[in-house]
Amino acid sequence: MVHSTEFINKDCIKDQAVGCSIFTPALTKARKKERFFIMSTIVSSRAETQFDSALAARKLFDELEAATADPHIGITREPFGPGEAYALDMFQRFSQDNGLETELDPVGNLVVTLPGQAPQKPYVLCGSHLDSVPRGGNYDGAAGVAAGLICLARLRSLGIIPARTVKVICLRCEESAWFGKAYVGSSALLGQLTEEDLALKHRSRPDWSLGDALESVGADMESIRLGHPLLDPKSVARYLELHIEQGPVLVSRDLPTAIVTGIRGAIRHKHVVCNGLPGHSGAVPRWLRRDALFAVSELIHTLDEHWRVLMERGLDLVVTFGIIHTNPDDHSMTRIPGEVVFSFEVRSQSIEALEAFYHLMQTECRNLESSRKVKFEFDRRLLSRPARMNESIIEQLQAVSRELGLPDETVPSGAGHDAAMFANAGIPSGMIFVRNENGSHNPDEAMNLDDFLRGADLLYHALLSEPRR
Repeated sequence: MVHSTEFINKDCIKDQAVGCSIFTPALTKARKKERFFIMSTIVSSRAETQFDSALAARKLFDELEAATADPHIGITREPFGPGEAYALDMFQRFSQDNGLETELDPVGNLVVTLPGQAPQKPYVLCGSHLDSVPRGGNYDGAAGVAAGLICLARLRSLGIIPARTVKVICLRCEESAWFGKAYVGSSALLGQLTEEDLALKHRSRPDWSLGDALESVGADMESIRLGHPLLDPKSVARYLELHIEQGPVLVSRDLPTAIVTGIRGAIRHKHVVCNGLPGHSGAVPRWLRRDALFAVSELIHTLDEHWRVLMERGLDLVVTFGIIHTNPDDHSMTRIPGEVVFSFEVRSQSIEALEAFYHLMQTECRNLESSRKVKFEFDRRLLSRPARMNESIIEQLQAVSRELGLPDETVPSGAGHDAAMFANAGIPSGMIFVRNENGSHNPDEAMNLDDFLRGADLLYHALLSEPRR
């Protein structure tokens, strides 16, 4: 049968057998504002095998957890390593088993395609990342990839040909924990990796650079080094990403899903050294000390106070010193620390707030160099720009949420996502958050399967509907 373009509202018929919704024209004119515009789809008259989204999701997550479990604790899917490679192969196998087209793009990302009625039109893209932080959880990134592929498999099983081609991209190396650079798969695709980026070294393999890693998966290094985009933003109608929420907001507000309004940007230094002067802990009085640890401690305390004041003034800001240590080769209980190494990160939805706080940090470092007779040395500054999600897509996702009986609440994203790269490249972008217990970047991530299926259902209908312009 053929489904022509039609308006949809809550008077829809649920096809419980396949767990999807087939909408019929409205029987009433009520709640016009709640309706959204669905694209033309063609459904083949031949019945196909029913697709069980819950069973597929459970199998994918269970296999991924078993195959990429860290020997110590949690999950480790190292980018360009065996964990990420297994995830890519598993999702490719799932896609091919469900009759979907697969290929590797010039960066080495996996791209899965369901052709549409009008292949000449810009396509709809969705996806997320394959890698994880060391000893992290099973759902960060993988939930978005699984959701996109389940949506395509569901459409394929129903014989639905979407008006636009729909693609799922499974991105490599989104996490900055490994090379100190976030969004590698999407950045390379958009021509935004620099020679400095490519020279970055792996966290535990100083002889292996990011460029080496990309080359190892057959990436088009000539184009990447020249900064040539390997994806034309104009070829993409919009980008959608489902992701677990990595904070506590959805859990606290009892929301299974939410719509993301924007993504915080960040300024980072992976490696900052404070150099003082080592000495005997009992022999050097305070006024003659050049204690690197006291200097760094004062810096952290001072910046924490600045942070508190700025938050009281309404600025969006989070500050983190995630790494700090003295030199393990010579530190001891009776030695004044002559060297302290630490990392620095500030995040905000405002680029102005980011730059202002970064300038404040630099100023405080100069003050401490004078007062405590130390010296701060910074590695390369890394900037990830904030991104605003597309307003029309936000409204579309809210409307679809209401039709599905889901909350239409909006939240900002404190964590970074590949959606920020696509949005800042001029591709209209949107994000769906799914509730997740216990935060993220730790082994205790706990996403409820029912919540995931609600989010995947929202993504499914959003892929088929056109946001209002």
